[in-house]
Amino acid sequence: MEHEKRQEVFKRNERLEDLLNELNGVLGGAESRMDLPKEPRFPVVFVIGAPRSGTTLLMQWLAATGLFAVPSNLLSRFYGTPYLGGRIQRLLTDPAFNYKDELGDPEQQAVAYESHIGKTKGMLQPNEFWYFWRRFIPNVDPEWITPEQEARIDTAGFRAGVAAIEAAFDRPLATKGIILQYNLAALQRIFPKVLFIHTHRHPFFNIQSLLKARQQYFGEERTWFSVKPKEYQQLKDLDPVQQVAGQVYHTQVGIEVELAGMPRNALSIAHEDFCSDPAAFYARLKERLAALGHQIPETYTGPARFGVHDKVLVDAARRQAILAAWRAHAGTDPQLPITD
Repeated sequence: MEHEKRQEVFKRNERLEDLLNELNGVLGGAESRMDLPKEPRFPVVFVIGAPRSGTTLLMQWLAATGLFAVPSNLLSRFYGTPYLGGRIQRLLTDPAFNYKDELGDPEQQAVAYESHIGKTKGMLQPNEFWYFWRRFIPNVDPEWITPEQEARIDTAGFRAGVAAIEAAFDRPLATKGIILQYNLAALQRIFPKVLFIHTHRHPFFNIQSLLKARQQYFGEERTWFSVKPKEYQQLKDLDPVQQVAGQVYHTQVGIEVELAGMPRNALSIAHEDFCSDPAAFYARLKERLAALGHQIPETYTGPARFGVHDKVLVDAARRQAILAAWRAHAGTDPQLPITD
């Protein structure tokens, strides 16, 4: 039902869906006959967090380092054949295979730091890669799943799929993990060498941005957008502001509870802190990956900072409604610095 309510610009291209089904069906037979690894060699990096908390920017940054295999908009087309898709991507975009500049300047495929409601533009821009995930997990939407559903996860297939992507790029996989971010213990059992990067944002700005995303995506605010925490049934009939405040709060708390049991596998960063000093976060990332047995370069060479665009964009009544909704769920005041 939620898919049917999308604004025209966000609706699926059914002709593209049919073409991708055809290609993945044909190529799938070839990939299944290949002698590919079945177990990941590297730590797997999952970026998690509430929608509109900075997960896409963090993924773009990870992609731009060149140190990770990041599912791209191109690779996402090969959700059923990730190894062959990865090799095709390298053939088309890796400078090492650009014979006599036949395919143009690979630098033109560089990752830019732009997106629209989490959707990026460009062949090599990060993609949420959900079609790949759905091959192995029982849930279609990003939501909490029961222990019975967890037991239905295709663990061997999932591990082999990640191993195939590693083999295609010879580097660790880094991808959004929000489709299973309420069941991180299950993911950690599947991938013992895992690093969860949890990005979070000031709750007022997170709620404000998520309400705006609903309006842009559906043309109104009442339709649920994105992840569904365990408390979804308690939230779904509330007014939009209360819904979104609860969505952000319970996502934040749910992730924190899961990560508390696996400190070795967790790295948390506030969106504004990452934007102000990505080099400091790189140092923390390097240290945590080293503890998991993987080394990345000592020197950080990326952007010095990113702009933080957190501004109050609503009138006083709406602002107070958002603050009150957060207090109702969290029991605390978000302490928003009010400037008019």
